[in-house]
Amino acid sequence: MHVEVVGRGPPLVLVHGWAMHGGIFAPLVEALRARRTLYVVDLPGHGHSRDCALPLQLSTLAAALRAALPPAPWCGWSLGGLVALEAALQAPPQVPALALVAASPRFVQAPDWPQGMPASVFAEFAAGLAADWQATVDRFLALEAFGSAHMREELRLLRAAVLERGAPDPRVLAEGLALLEQTDLRPRLPALAAPSLWLGGRRDRLVNPAALQAAAALAPQARWVEVAHAGHAPFLTDPARVAQALLAHLAEHAA
Repeated sequence: MHVEVVGRGPPLVLVHGWAMHGGIFAPLVEALRARRTLYVVDLPGHGHSRDCALPLQLSTLAAALRAALPPAPWCGWSLGGLVALEAALQAPPQVPALALVAASPRFVQAPDWPQGMPASVFAEFAAGLAADWQATVDRFLALEAFGSAHMREELRLLRAAVLERGAPDPRVLAEGLALLEQTDLRPRLPALAAPSLWLGGRRDRLVNPAALQAAAALAPQARWVEVAHAGHAPFLTDPARVAQALLAHLAEHAA
């Protein structure tokens, strides 16, 4: 897997979301690089890791990344939040603090989890991937940007970024979608040792901010922060606010 290392100061790992790559974090990297050494991951099949054959299987992926990275706090966005959360649950000493950006421990609705997305949405995406993966990814990007106060700007940035390091592997797009659909880490949240920050955009139409708030209520040492005018990728349109929240969380739990 490709990992870009940039900046100075204590380490921080950044893990991107579905169909993207580490380059999507560019505005956040610029806001953090003077204070943190950033380990920016390209997940298997994405970006500069497109030829990495490791499957997007959560426990395997988190273990492989832990083996390649130094002990550090992790920040995961969307699907990357599941990877970061799994890594923190696997090896608490190696992940001393955690930040989840627009990430939920369960992305799909359940009778006891109305904050999730309807299962029918995932079924439509899976069918779309088989028929036309590029159109399906574009639809997903539109959902990511929808609701943001800066929707057009956010969608432009997402569309420009998705192919910036080459097209993602359609195989891992399907694996990532299945991971989002099938994973439920809620039962393990009470055992989470890492202090966690759950940060979401109030206008996010892909991951309900109420899901992050509910997840924070399940985990010890957890805090929920809302970015008022942001959608699913708040670090694109308000990187300074996201960086401020991250740095405050890390400083609070530096010990």
